[in-house]
Amino acid sequence: MRRYLFNMLSALISIYILFLLIFFGVRTLGGGAPGFGGTLDAIVVGFLVWTFALFTYSNFAWGMIREAQEGTLEQLYMSSVGFIWVSLFRSMSSFLITLIFNITLLILMMATTGRWLHLDVISLLPLLLLTLAGVYGIGLVMGGLALVFKRIESFLQIFQFAIIGLIATPIDRFPVLRFLPLSQGYELIRQVMAEGLSIGQLPTGDLLLLVINSAFYLGIGLIAFHLLLKTARNRGLLGHY
Repeated sequence: MRRYLFNMLSALISIYILFLLIFFGVRTLGGGAPGFGGTLDAIVVGFLVWTFALFTYSNFAWGMIREAQEGTLEQLYMSSVGFIWVSLFRSMSSFLITLIFNITLLILMMATTGRWLHLDVISLLPLLLLTLAGVYGIGLVMGGLALVFKRIESFLQIFQFAIIGLIATPIDRFPVLRFLPLSQGYELIRQVMAEGLSIGQLPTGDLLLLVINSAFYLGIGLIAFHLLLKTARNRGLLGHY
């Protein structure tokens, strides 16, 4: 971030401009409709969760692609710590960077729109971590695919639109979405930030479903990554791009 500061600031500005286009476009279309303020709050929360999810699943896959391009992927695999542990801690550090990035973005969004949301850190942090754990499972699958197929940029772009659908579609009208990654977590985060609830006021069943959901997709991701990593190793693909 320090070395390529211009690129980092450009990314922040471009995402912020995209948010402004969405927010003020929806506000113009909605006008002064009763209860529309709740929709605007949901847009702010949804855009924030979308950026978190986008960085979470794509950072890991892009990391695999960059390491392969730079010729350091095989060196990481030969680490005495273990490739999965190296990848895990890299993802944890990426999350901290993403957290700083998105907090800055959230302050800009709230200051610009005047929609000051309820920021209960004690409630939001565990909900965010649980939600992103399931998304990270998807990122592990993407990273494994990158090890085998090398060029998966188009597939990554397709999935970012799928994430928008998981956030934008109301789960009360489509309950099946609760069993997909991200939807359940976003709904609980929205209730905390837009409705002012605390984690203790959320339904126990909804919290339990989030835990099971995230654990399931994280487990699937770990298994898939291990199998794809083994495939790449057996085919001699780790040292090639």
